[in-house]
Amino acid sequence: MEDQSPDHISVGSAPKKSSTSSRGRQRNFSSSTCKDFLRKFVDNELLTSSLEDWFSGHSEDFDFRKPAFDVPFDLTELQNFDYALEGVTFQQLVRMPNALYASTSDVFEATAYLALEDFLHAGIKGLWETFWGPDEAMPFSVACIHSTSSKFYPAEKAISSGKLDGVCATAVLLKNLKHSQGRWDHIVVLALLRPDIGMVSAQGDQEPSSAGLGEALFFALRVLLARSLSRSSTVLRNSDCVYLLLVDSQFGGVVKVQGDLNKLDFDLNNVYDCAAEWIKKHAKISVSSIDRVWNKLGNANWGDIGTLQVLSALFQSMVQFYGEPKYSLDELATEHSSRLQSRRSERHLVDRQANGNGLFRFQQRSHSPEIVEVQEEAAVDLKPQETLKLEIGSVVLMDDAYSQKGFQINDILTDSDPPIYTSTPVEEPTKTYLLYVGSSPSLLEPAWEDMNSWYQVQRQTKVLTLMKQRGISSRYIPQMVSSGRVVHPGPCNKPNSSGSCGHPWCSTPILVTSPVGETISNLIRNGLFGVEEALRCCHDCLSALAAAASSGIRHGDIRTENVIRVNNGSRHPYFVLIGWGHAILEDRDRPVMNLFFSSTFALQEGKLCAASDAESLVYLLYFCCGGVCPELDSVESALQWRETSWSRRVIQQRLGDVSAVLKAFADYVDSLCGTPYPMDYDIWLKRLRRTINEDHGKEVDTSSS
Repeated sequence: MEDQSPDHISVGSAPKKSSTSSRGRQRNFSSSTCKDFLRKFVDNELLTSSLEDWFSGHSEDFDFRKPAFDVPFDLTELQNFDYALEGVTFQQLVRMPNALYASTSDVFEATAYLALEDFLHAGIKGLWETFWGPDEAMPFSVACIHSTSSKFYPAEKAISSGKLDGVCATAVLLKNLKHSQGRWDHIVVLALLRPDIGMVSAQGDQEPSSAGLGEALFFALRVLLARSLSRSSTVLRNSDCVYLLLVDSQFGGVVKVQGDLNKLDFDLNNVYDCAAEWIKKHAKISVSSIDRVWNKLGNANWGDIGTLQVLSALFQSMVQFYGEPKYSLDELATEHSSRLQSRRSERHLVDRQANGNGLFRFQQRSHSPEIVEVQEEAAVDLKPQETLKLEIGSVVLMDDAYSQKGFQINDILTDSDPPIYTSTPVEEPTKTYLLYVGSSPSLLEPAWEDMNSWYQVQRQTKVLTLMKQRGISSRYIPQMVSSGRVVHPGPCNKPNSSGSCGHPWCSTPILVTSPVGETISNLIRNGLFGVEEALRCCHDCLSALAAAASSGIRHGDIRTENVIRVNNGSRHPYFVLIGWGHAILEDRDRPVMNLFFSSTFALQEGKLCAASDAESLVYLLYFCCGGVCPELDSVESALQWRETSWSRRVIQQRLGDVSAVLKAFADYVDSLCGTPYPMDYDIWLKRLRRTINEDHGKEVDTSSS
């Protein structure tokens, strides 16, 4: 690269000293010194030469099977990232050329730069729409950098103007209306297209060559220096970390460089040795393995290690410049479980609730003798050796970030996996709450994790918090009392608030809600669910659904274990719809697939329509009022039972034996199933209240309903 003016290198003038610290990272060097340093720091080969001995030393260590550098992403991180991107479509339209079939080297190089630009554009577009959403305009663009002028423009323009030979890199840039041509401090990620990257992989090496790594470090330092001169507080905050991509027409890798530029010696007479010294002593360098990114047809292997490393670098860089995404990586990764559940339904596999470890077995089908039931002892037991089990009478301590609270376990509300407990606060013995306990992060294996506890605790905490923020208030929806982490016995030396010290109970999440009641399952078992209970249950659950629907939230998991009857000493017990962990907050969320209670639309499409929760409520009432429980072992059999039952009016007739209004309600829901038409909650709540008041002479408490 030729000598450049400061304007070509960075942003021009430096920010005023008086406001630098308030906007971003404090700088101990002057802008003029930094610009002069950049003017002289223009030859990557001279930097590589200054680092040669250092590279050799690292290489010798590597011969003894000691990694030269840390990796920017470990396998667990990439696996979690892969889960989050499951089902996301990335589309590279310009194929990466194969050198063996290129007519000339010029044509190959031109097509390769076009393909690299299209690959980066497809990557950032897919990541943006996945994590930040498609509604907002993407704030990033892709362009090439010319070595002699440091100007940014698309590869097509470089090719058409005959300047392809001067292109030194391809950059993902933060868009700026004032500087549409792009500037060095707007570089988010830099990609270097070099022909020798694949040779490293072919030779069995895991890291780039010294020449490739030296060039990456050269560009990394230039980007960091340019960022340090920026007027933008966002850019200044990221002047200590940058990602570089090293790619050829088949392979690629990631280099991450971190370091405090205040420790760089700005000796203008010896810029390369100063830069080399900073890299050796003050920079933290992480280098990924070199893995295949494109196949022989020029298509990117989006789900493979090499491409995931590149996408992860893009994602982390986008977070640096634009902030945390709307949809967190961990939240999207957990949807892998619901997709597994849907796939199991497609393949006629059923959940092994008894095993509780997320493994599945074939369900023996009477009409298919070729499928044999797997015996219990044949399954692999992946259950953690020690999980938190609470005994009646025991006290669990919870840290909710403000204080520690003790809860004494009174009883087990449900013996599901995980169980739900009833508890009493040690400091308020007159009160009772429901207590949910999740799984410790240290015990979870992402690929086989039973997600029930995550949905029941962490996700339900999020949903109830969101309801409170949106002003949803109803006595028929549980209220979150507190949430936090288990305080385990013995010392705890976890590194941070979200980490774990290694104790089996460390960081185990807890959710405490109100009120406490008895599940419908227990009421039916004890013969306590009659006509009045059916009417009140329908009214109260419908009230809960109406309150949630007013803010665009749907339940998605209505079943007998998720409805409790609360008897707080008054004349009129009421029902509360609990278990909001699987609630549908947006289109990307997926409901639980339950053969007995899921709506027809949910079983067919894997999502809810406007009447889906009401349809599930009808099934709940039907079974609770003595409806015949069918033998269902697949989605097909569940759909067949629904079609037959509705067409023959079996459900309506059974509910009609209980109450005419329940029969009419079932007919109304049947007319809406699968349609986009919204539920008219108000009219049915009024009819139910009138029926309860007329038939039983008792008023329904409609406060906060």
